[in-house]
Amino acid sequence: MLQSTLLHPEILRICARGGHHSKILIADGNYPAYTKRGPLSELVCLQLCPGVPTVSQVLKSLLTALPIDEIQTMGIPEDDPYAYEGDPIVWGEYREIIKKSGSELDLVPILKWDFYQAVESPDHILTIQTADQRTWANVLLTIGCRVDF
Repeated sequence: MLQSTLLHPEILRICARGGHHSKILIADGNYPAYTKRGPLSELVCLQLCPGVPTVSQVLKSLLTALPIDEIQTMGIPEDDPYAYEGDPIVWGEYREIIKKSGSELDLVPILKWDFYQAVESPDHILTIQTADQRTWANVLLTIGCRVDF
């Protein structure tokens, strides 16, 4: 029996194939998941209905199952038509989820076009497409090392 909250068999299979530096994208419902992904990545679509599930829900689950070295968000270019002042509210929610997971990591925003390039890397193994409708909700996780002492 699994001890993590992650139960999705396809996501577990792909995560098990990942190693140190592999990347997992948790995409919001607006992200072009089919066209903006790595050449070796797989796409798992979880959209049940608008807003279900959210990136936050998937992030919580993945943090129970994997060691994570870095958590990046899609940074907002000033000239983007969807830009606004300050951090998106959802980033505060992510910071709280990360803290509650016991991790000391922080979000690292990388500008939109650099984010797309990071996702298109051969290290990208999985995109989980959610139905999250919040803007700037995408999260790119870099898998760390399992260290048992």
